[in-house]
Amino acid sequence: MSTTAIHIENLSKQYRGADFVAVQNLSLTIQSGEIFGLLGPNGAGKTTLLSMLCGIIRPTSGKFSINGYTYEQSPVQLKQSLGVVPQDFALYPSLTARENLLYFGSMYGLKGRKLEQEVIASLDALGLATFMDKRVETFSGGMKRRVNLLAGVLHRPKVLFLDEPTVGVDVHSKNAIMEYLKALHFQGTTIVYTSHHLSEAQAFCTRVGIMESGRLWKEGTPEQLIAEEEKAQTLEDVFIEITGKGLRDV
Repeated sequence: MSTTAIHIENLSKQYRGADFVAVQNLSLTIQSGEIFGLLGPNGAGKTTLLSMLCGIIRPTSGKFSINGYTYEQSPVQLKQSLGVVPQDFALYPSLTARENLLYFGSMYGLKGRKLEQEVIASLDALGLATFMDKRVETFSGGMKRRVNLLAGVLHRPKVLFLDEPTVGVDVHSKNAIMEYLKALHFQGTTIVYTSHHLSEAQAFCTRVGIMESGRLWKEGTPEQLIAEEEKAQTLEDVFIEITGKGLRDV
């Protein structure tokens, strides 16, 4: 029997001084064990939504719970059950990979030999054991991306938020990251994932939601959404049909 990992009711966010609403009356339920892809063009509200769920910014209205916890009633338990991997590197460049992970692991309450073993095993799993004592500032983009991922999952969170986890990496790093995420999912981690790589999302996600202008327009399995659009053959076709063909990189 599945349980609810994330429950969102009428969540909205309007930034002070803005003449538009970044997230508008969004409601969504994500079950434990899902890989939910949050898709949308630039400015759709994806990062704002994740920021609210991570406790970085406060909603204007609405409410949500994660693993049954809310920030109002159980902020410590909620944060301990979450893993967050941002798009920007959240690493200390002058520290080694091992030192970075020891630091972030300690922030989540890990310590001693158990922490050291977890750091070494994780680096080895992503092909970084040889480089664990090299400073992160000397790493390639793909290597930094892998360390960035490990920093968010050392404590084995029940829910993991990923913001563009494979952006700017080569094919080999991308494959290593995706295989590692599949292993985490197999072990029971619920994953919420944003990406502009729609073919990747189609293959990886058990369910997706498409956002535009702060609203959640459609949700379902990739196969369901493709079947609902008469001319669609891929998730990218569905995405363009919903969000339009206008350029969004301006």
